Amino acid sequence: MTKTAERQPTAAAVPSVPAPPAAEGRRRHRLIDQARAYAFLLGGLLCFALFSWYPAIRAVVIAFQKYTPGSPPQWVGTANFTRVLHDPEFSAAWRNTFYFTLLALLIGFAVPFLLALVLNELRHAKAFFRVVVYLPVMIPPVVSALLWKWFYDPGAGLANEALRFAHLPTSNWSNGTDTALVSLVIVATWANMGGTVLIYLAALQSIPGELYEAAELDGAGLLQRIRHVTIPQTRFVILMLMLLQIIATMQVFTEPFVITGGGPESATVTVLYLIYKYAFLYNDFGGACALSVMLLLLLGVFSAVYLRLTRNEGDTA
Repeated sequence: MTKTAERQPTAAAVPSVPAPPAAEGRRRHRLIDQARAYAFLLGGLLCFALFSWYPAIRAVVIAFQKYTPGSPPQWVGTANFTRVLHDPEFSAAWRNTFYFTLLALLIGFAVPFLLALVLNELRHAKAFFRVVVYLPVMIPPVVSALLWKWFYDPGAGLANEALRFAHLPTSNWSNGTDTALVSLVIVATWANMGGTVLIYLAALQSIPGELYEAAELDGAGLLQRIRHVTIPQTRFVILMLMLLQIIATMQVFTEPFVITGGGPESATVTVLYLIYKYAFLYNDFGGACALSVMLLLLLGVFSAVYLRLTRNEGDTA
């Protein structure tokens, strides 16, 4: 072996090359940015866990307990569910909730779609009418309900005054057992349709104009264009909004609480309003949580369907 070969350093003896200062600084800044982002995310997760996850888990636990503020809880198993199921208002609350949801789909689901079609065809003052349609959403729900309560007043309410002016028979509106729930559906539709109309309008404006031109060349009229072009092109948005509306309307509370108080004769008692009565009128938090768990399970089914459909649409896209 030559002396030249003996002087060559081995691989283990080669000193490591330090990283350039610029690269080390970029790595440090990237780590700082990531730590800052996770810190902001951690704050949001803690708030969400404190005000959403913990109450939900706590409600499930209380549903199996006899819980009275100021005294230790006692485990009672399914006794709360049994007592709630035998409550005469239980069936009425679920019947009213399902009926409200059905009416909301028939009235509150069709009206926003028709309004979106009209706004989409306008050539002038589009921005003005969009603001007018969306304006009810900006009114606080309680204020909106109080306005409609005055509007529905059977004596000097604006609704009956308008009917008298037109020489038409008046109505009991929210004070009648046959008309109270329909009156509340009208209130909920008016108060919440603004956002739905804008979503439909965005979906309509994303439809390629060539499809309408081809339909017109084939001799399709307005109704045929809506049936064969508009509805098929917006079917996913329609289905998603329908599921979201079912989830929202089954949690209706403000309108029956403010306008009718659950009356007349329990005609507008909904599941969420019955939960309120158990908790704050009967001081029965176990029964209220048992009802909440039942509603949670039902809404969980619709939520799972919604997530499944949105995931499938995302995979398709």
